[in-house]
Amino acid sequence: MTARRRLRGFASRLFLAQALVIAAGAATLALVAFALAPGIFHSHVRRTVGDLSENVRDHIDRAFADAVLVALGLAIAAALIAAVAVSAFLAVRLARPVRALSDAARHIARGGYSARVPVQGPDEVADLAASFNEMAGALETSERRRSALLSDVAHELRTPLATLEGYVEGLADGAIPAEPATWDVLAAETRRMHRLVEDLSKVSKAEERRLDLRLERVAPGALVEAAVRGAGPSFAEKGVRLETAADPALPEVEVDTDRMGEALSNLLGNALRHTPPGGRVEVGARRRGEEVEIAVADTGEGIAPEYLERVFERFFRTDPARSRAAGGSGIGLTIAKAIVEALGGRIHAESDGPGTGARLVVRLPGASRRSPLPRIPEDAGRS
Repeated sequence: MTARRRLRGFASRLFLAQALVIAAGAATLALVAFALAPGIFHSHVRRTVGDLSENVRDHIDRAFADAVLVALGLAIAAALIAAVAVSAFLAVRLARPVRALSDAARHIARGGYSARVPVQGPDEVADLAASFNEMAGALETSERRRSALLSDVAHELRTPLATLEGYVEGLADGAIPAEPATWDVLAAETRRMHRLVEDLSKVSKAEERRLDLRLERVAPGALVEAAVRGAGPSFAEKGVRLETAADPALPEVEVDTDRMGEALSNLLGNALRHTPPGGRVEVGARRRGEEVEIAVADTGEGIAPEYLERVFERFFRTDPARSRAAGGSGIGLTIAKAIVEALGGRIHAESDGPGTGARLVVRLPGASRRSPLPRIPEDAGRS
């Protein structure tokens, strides 16, 4: 039996059940009326005019019965017509959104995640439709991320795999000598693939809210100092000045310090890659209303306006010609964004264009104003 046929059966059974209830009510009303009304009528007649002859009494009984039968019949018929019409309307109104839900669910089961249903009908049915649309949207987003991830992984792994394959074939043929430089190249490409896999695991967990967050209240200045202290040697080696400008009177924020440190480390690493020797990077923290703003500003390459929203996408590069080996895995900013959002914050990029530097801004709610974060399953391990 098809789903559509089952829905037609549902509407028919609902209508039949309502019609049976109405018919039973009408029959009960008629039986009660004919069982009780004559006795009550006779009692009133006797009290009014006294005893009557049998002939007069029979005539009055027939007249009363006819009058009651006609009136009750007309009333029951009108009630039945109105009730049947209302029942049919309700049956159709309930069946239509259920049929739409069934069709949409079947469409999604076949891979059509764009299916949605109109939010209409009684409150409970409308709530069900809204929940269904929310679920369908989540499935569509997950499927889109899965497809994008597979495409990105295939693209990013192609270069290191080609390098490894070429070197292995060269070693086997004797065309490439088995010397330390060769092994260094193989080790570097292997590390690159390992880093890519680890970063993809981190960003997937963060985007799906599966990070093991251990929240604690901490001063924003402490987060900035820890991030700057960890990145200091890399900046010194490249010759880029690293400065801080944190307001000491800021309210505390409630974050996972390790995760937030990882996000700030990725922001600083991105700034370092795009800032030439002799440039400057400043990490600042200040209050913005009920939020705390932490910003990483550099004097580097800058970002074109059309790329400001895209810099947080996986593997996106403002300059496609940049060597992947010269930077990270290509998803450092994606990881930072996912972590910040998992902590209830926001992140965005600012720049006046190429050659003017860039500013990556994180905004976190103050510890006293933040909304409760979703509970994390106990088996969700720290990546």
